[in-house]
Amino acid sequence: MTPGAAVAPTAGEPGADDAAVIGASLAAPDRFGEVYDRHADAVHRYLARRVGAAVADDLTSETFLAAFRHRGRYDRERSDARPWLYGIATNLLHRHQRTERAGYRALARSGVDPLDAGDHADSVAARVSAGARAQEIAAVLAGLTAKERDVLLLFAWAELTYQEIAEALAIPLGTVRSRLNRARRRLHAALDHPTH
Repeated sequence: MTPGAAVAPTAGEPGADDAAVIGASLAAPDRFGEVYDRHADAVHRYLARRVGAAVADDLTSETFLAAFRHRGRYDRERSDARPWLYGIATNLLHRHQRTERAGYRALARSGVDPLDAGDHADSVAARVSAGARAQEIAAVLAGLTAKERDVLLLFAWAELTYQEIAEALAIPLGTVRSRLNRARRRLHAALDHPTH
């Protein structure tokens, strides 16, 4: 090796990218825990906002279990595993689509979010600050197609870029833009002209 030559960090070293860690986990499976440590909280937050904390716990576990099982297929040209993980999480969410849709409809009808019933203090504070807008937003979310809702919530809640959303959902970038544009138009129209 040439003196002074830069060496890419390897898994376990500060600065190792997700691809290096996932690659190393093929020989040393416990290394995959680093990917979990880096991204589990963010994936859980995204899922919890979609389906509530209890279901999010299970879906987060399922997401990382599926990622671990399929880590050999991970494209190690991609240094950031977030789009891959959010794609897995979103696919698992589709199993829960009916429950999710029913929750949004219940919130739109009653103003009481059944997914937040477990944490009374937080839900009271959220209702006070959000007011009637929560019902309007929930009604719009319930009216979106599942595909539009996925794109909107990956953008708004998971804070993924358009490109990352395209990767996560395995759809073209233009499709992300058009779905997000339709969802935003419907959301803005509902909030500018409430039906109440």
